[in-house]
Amino acid sequence: MKNFETVSLLPGLYLVATPIGNLRDMTLRGMDVLAAVDLIVCEDTRVTGKLLKAIGIEKKMIAYNDHNAGKQRGPILERLSNDGKIALVSDAGMPLVSDPGYKLVRDCLDLGLRVTTMPGANAPLAALQLSGQPSDKFSFLGFLPPKSEARRKVMGQWGAVPSTLIVFESGPRLVDSLSDMLAVWGSRPAAVVRELTKLYEESRRGTLEELVKHYEEDGAPKGEIVVVIGPPLAATFDAAALDEKLAEAMETMGVKEASAAVAEQTGESKKTLYERALALKNKVAEEDA
Repeated sequence: MKNFETVSLLPGLYLVATPIGNLRDMTLRGMDVLAAVDLIVCEDTRVTGKLLKAIGIEKKMIAYNDHNAGKQRGPILERLSNDGKIALVSDAGMPLVSDPGYKLVRDCLDLGLRVTTMPGANAPLAALQLSGQPSDKFSFLGFLPPKSEARRKVMGQWGAVPSTLIVFESGPRLVDSLSDMLAVWGSRPAAVVRELTKLYEESRRGTLEELVKHYEEDGAPKGEIVVVIGPPLAATFDAAALDEKLAEAMETMGVKEASAAVAEQTGESKKTLYERALALKNKVAEEDA
C-alpha cells in the first residue's frame, strides 16, 4: 500500500526520524523522502527493512553503525559528492542520538555537501515530557558505562550541573544504575520512563531512593528505558527559598497539599517538603504559644 507522495529531492544527506515504538509516528514527509532517495543508510538493515515493508517502500539499504562507520563513511561521502540523494536513519527515533551519524554529518558539512533533517519521534524529549521534571534546561548523557566504578566516575562529572539529566538504561542494569545515581547524586526526584508510544507505556516517578526500592522489590522492568533525573536542589532553590514557598502555600492549604504543590514547582521530593512543612508549622505554633 502506498503511503507516500512522489517528490523531487535535491542531492544531499537527509536525516530522517523513525518511530520509537508506534509505527504511526512515522511522518508523512519522512516517508516521502525515504521513497525518493537513491539509498538508505541505517543502523540495522533488518530493523529498517521491517519499517519500509510496513509503509510500502522498497529501497536499497546499507548498514552504518559503530562497527563499520569508519569503513563506510568514505563511499557514502563519495556518492554524495556525485549528486547522490541519501537518507540516514537510526533503528528508532532521530539519527545522531547515541549513534555515529554525527561524524558523517560533520564530514558532509566540511565538504560543503547539503544536509537537512526530517524531524520526528525522539525518546529523550518524549521521556522529558512525561517525567514531570524541569524542562527549561536539560542534558542528555546517553548510555552510562556498564560497570559501577566507571559509571560513578561519569556521574561525578555531572553532579553539580544545574539541569535535568536524561539517561538511557537497560532493564537488567536499572537497579544498579539507580543505586549509583543515589550514591553519587543523592535522592533527587526522578522518573523511569519505558515503552514510549507503545501499549504498556509507563512513567514511574519518585525520588531515586524510592525508585531503587521499588525495582528491588518488583524486579527489572521490560522494554526500552529512559531515566530522567531532576536537577540538584541547590542549583535552583536553596533552603530559605523552599521554606518561603511552603509558608506561602500553607496560607491557603494544608501541609500535605502545600508540600505537593511546591514539589510540582521545584522538582523536590514530596517527602522532603512534607518534613520541612511540618517543621515550619511546628515552629509557627511554638512562636504563637
